[in-house]
Amino acid sequence: MTRIGMNPARDRISDYRPARVTVAVLVYIPYLTGYFEHRLEVLKLCLLSIQKHTESPYDLLVFDNGSCEEVKAYLCNLQEAGVIQYLLTSSENVGKIGAFKIMFEAAPGEVIAYSDDDIFFYPGWLSAHLELLDGFPNVGMVSGCAVRTLFDHGVSSNLELARQDPEVHLIKGQNIPESWEIDWAESYGRDIDAHRLAFQELEDIQIEGFGLKAFAIANHNQFVTPKSVITQFIPDKWSGRLMGQMNELDVAVDEGGYLRLSTLDRTTRHMGNMISSGMANEAKNLGLYVEATDVRYSVVKQKGILNRLIRWRPVRWFIQGLYNRLFWLLSEQSGSWLEKGRSEEL
Repeated sequence: MTRIGMNPARDRISDYRPARVTVAVLVYIPYLTGYFEHRLEVLKLCLLSIQKHTESPYDLLVFDNGSCEEVKAYLCNLQEAGVIQYLLTSSENVGKIGAFKIMFEAAPGEVIAYSDDDIFFYPGWLSAHLELLDGFPNVGMVSGCAVRTLFDHGVSSNLELARQDPEVHLIKGQNIPESWEIDWAESYGRDIDAHRLAFQELEDIQIEGFGLKAFAIANHNQFVTPKSVITQFIPDKWSGRLMGQMNELDVAVDEGGYLRLSTLDRTTRHMGNMISSGMANEAKNLGLYVEATDVRYSVVKQKGILNRLIRWRPVRWFIQGLYNRLFWLLSEQSGSWLEKGRSEEL
């Protein structure tokens, strides 16, 4: 006797149909110390804002790119609660492009709304993205927050459309609010004064046509894209790099003849590795009650000799290099401990 009975699912038919949009979030939190100390709180706010502020139908797909056990447990609980429809988890970090290769092919929707795990979503974000995606021709990427310093690459298809179509107009100037730029710089740990000098010397570009208006740029940390488009431009080879190749992806989409746009209103916001007091207050105003995690960081930012010393470029480069080496050392040690634990289990 090689089997007992028949599989009860043999003659059943599922009435499940995927939503048009798959919201795909990439998560990487390998431990909860150092740089990643507050990243779980950031992830929670990211996913909560998606859950509360997405009015259009969607399926949520999360790709866990080798996170720690606490994060994996949190994501599993969300799937059991029905918040996450598809949870893919990797035993190790396969890199950002590597994760794209897996998660974009796995996404069941015809439209992918990709996001890093440190993005906040405002009410109505998805419908605003889809309006541009469906309203302009040959759209490759739509993002929710334009930044003026991103206009240095990947805009040729937008400019070409305006050149060929007399009904499409470009508006050049400084239309992105300064507050957006400051929030972006703070979330990336940039020097505010240096960033202010940089963006004050640049112009942004709006594109107007087809009854719509948008910023003529997209951001690769969060974008909505047709699955049939984005999968054309993911490299076939596995590079082994954990980060990078994002600007190359932007350029590839642009050179492929696809527009890269952003909503005129800020519909998403980059948070970084902690929740600032400004972000916490904004979330609370929208009914999402969270605590700021930048209290200790604000102490470091106070004026003084130590602050000036850290801002001195040679010292900053040395500290950053030391941090990078320690990060990789800790990552390698974590990996070796994990392998040791597996061998002991076997």
